[in-house]
Amino acid sequence: MITAPILFGRLHVLPIVTDFLSTFPEIQVRLLLADRNLHLIDDNVDMAVRIGALADSSMIATHVGTMRTVTCASPALLAGHGIPKTPHDLARMPCVTFDSPMPSPGWRFRQPGSHASIEVAIQPRLSVTTAEAAAEAAVRGVGVTRLLHYQVADSLERGALKLILKSFEPTPAPVHLVHASHGQMPVKMRRFLDFAAPRLRRAFAQA
Repeated sequence: MITAPILFGRLHVLPIVTDFLSTFPEIQVRLLLADRNLHLIDDNVDMAVRIGALADSSMIATHVGTMRTVTCASPALLAGHGIPKTPHDLARMPCVTFDSPMPSPGWRFRQPGSHASIEVAIQPRLSVTTAEAAAEAAVRGVGVTRLLHYQVADSLERGALKLILKSFEPTPAPVHLVHASHGQMPVKMRRFLDFAAPRLRRAFAQA
């Protein structure tokens, strides 16, 4: 079984899995998409996509790229409220937050030219439970939102959302394929890792 975040899995992992199945018709795959980190051993997961710093563990990780955390808003909202120059300007703007598996009372940014962080307390006008809902609310002009780049990439490409505070973005999060360390890797897992890793790296390089 392979697991990945729901939207990332649909956009990036599912196409790789379908190509893999076409290449290796004798192998079956179960793809479990969930916006929570399943336990590899307890949940019988063979391999997982992890976005973010990895906790110290016995898991084996293959680095495949990095993912930006971006802040964005609709052109209409920015026209009405102005474009924020610093993260502290968000205090005067409506915001849309996403209740992630590890919620935080504020948004953390990075001071340009240094590693110093800026923590901004956010009082959301709207709080939602999925990244897709947060992106859609932002497109509709409800408020500024802050998500991983892949979660708003389509809206940014269409011009429905605009990036703001780019120079204050935190350090991009690492992305890994991880699997448990339990002796020699099964052949089908090795085949999938060798198949998926370079394709994910190319996808991140083109993002």
